[in-house]
Amino acid sequence: MPDSRLAEAVELSFGRHETFAPRFGWLHKAYMQVKENSDIFHREDAPVELGVGKNMVYSMRYWSRAFKLTEEYDHEDPKQRAKLAAPTWRARWLLDEEGADPYLEDTGSLWLLHWWLLSAESSKAKCWAPSWYVIFNLAPRSRVTSTEMTRVITRHIHENFPEKDWPALESIARDVDCLIKMYALDQEFNPLSPGSFEDLLMSPFRELGLLEGQGKGKERTWRFTNGSRSNLPAPVLAYACLDYASRFASDAGSISLARLAEEEGSPGRAFRMREPEITKAIGPVISKHPDLQIVEALGQRSLRFEASPLSLAWDVLDEHYGHVRKRDGFLTPEEWLKQYPGLDGTATKRTRKRLPRQAEELDLTKENA
Repeated sequence: MPDSRLAEAVELSFGRHETFAPRFGWLHKAYMQVKENSDIFHREDAPVELGVGKNMVYSMRYWSRAFKLTEEYDHEDPKQRAKLAAPTWRARWLLDEEGADPYLEDTGSLWLLHWWLLSAESSKAKCWAPSWYVIFNLAPRSRVTSTEMTRVITRHIHENFPEKDWPALESIARDVDCLIKMYALDQEFNPLSPGSFEDLLMSPFRELGLLEGQGKGKERTWRFTNGSRSNLPAPVLAYACLDYASRFASDAGSISLARLAEEEGSPGRAFRMREPEITKAIGPVISKHPDLQIVEALGQRSLRFEASPLSLAWDVLDEHYGHVRKRDGFLTPEEWLKQYPGLDGTATKRTRKRLPRQAEELDLTKENA
């Protein structure tokens, strides 16, 4: 029987990263191209325009979507099978040359992207990295080998989805390898893995210090670190807490700190922080905002918000980055939707015969190749 929200939280997307973890500069470069060319990921000159190899183009496409920086929609010409891409408003807010942090120089931006990657915001904005979702939200907090990670992910997928949707074991194993390359500070160079050496040097998410290894070879174990996060800005953590709360309350209300720390899909799971650490870390933000406070009743502490939690989340985050939304010429989300109608589903849609899951994975990377 299903034991989690997994089926509602994730899209069954495996191995679409082409074994490449996201690298420095990829997301900004992809955003700048997608902003002008909705078909960039399918063009013959994409490797030249993006400055990467062909397989890396597929990887950039996947990561842009997984971080919720792009959305894809059908081409208006029904003969064109490849989907077009549009940059989301949050991508504009973060990665534009006039945005918050286009080159991801602030480690807080990496934490923010990590949160967006794992988040299941709604039925239209699920997590596109199910292996990552399982490992952070459902896996035991003990040391595990990469083989054990693969088994844990496989078990949860099998328990929550019908057999016809199960991915190949090799696809999950590739996800685990990519996840380790993405976060681990002390990786081992794998000569059989494409781009392994470059990944050791070029994955910015290693700066988060989330994953550490012990031992060597097949018996090497991995452990997600826990505790206070000195390089996680309090406003980014507060944003994540309020963003999570907004999925349960659209107006003023509260959410217990225990839920924020322990619940599946919560900031505590994503950032590997416990309740006391979250409470202490968001304290400076709460002291500055009259609409936020920590209250205690019946021995339980809660984060109370006196306005829409999502609006407060963006207020806190935007203030941390110097009030990006107040800069001259910055478009509102509504104005951005008018510029990119593919984001709200108003672009032409067409029905398409549903492919088996494994065929869909192949189709994503090979279409218009």
